Amino acid sequence: MTSTQGSPVAGCAPSAHRQSSDYHHRWLVVGEDGHWLSAKVCAALSTVTTDIKMGYLVLRAPGMLRMDIPLDVIEDDDSVLRDATIGTQKIAVVDEGDLAAVWFGHVANQVCRLVKVHPDAKQINWPV
Repeated sequence: MTSTQGSPVAGCAPSAHRQSSDYHHRWLVVGEDGHWLSAKVCAALSTVTTDIKMGYLVLRAPGMLRMDIPLDVIEDDDSVLRDATIGTQKIAVVDEGDLAAVWFGHVANQVCRLVKVHPDAKQINWPV
């Protein structure tokens, strides 16, 4: 596997962990309308640091407790499937739940959700 830096959560700080490129842009934060909140739209997201430890994505932000998200969970619960918009693309995503939504809501100071790109989603063309 490659050892280049990756940013597991699009718009958040990259991770130096050797596996981070394997999870590059696997997660993203979306606003109430389901559109991706990039760091350009929400600068506070760039303060979120990411790391990988013992099978978890570890998230930290100033003034917040650490939050751990399991890396590799099989998406078999249709109730958490959503659509998100990145640029002009609609993609299938998996909602990471209310705890993650509240955590990121405090960081971003707005209603938002942490979602993971569905493994069957089409290739994403990330805006620059």
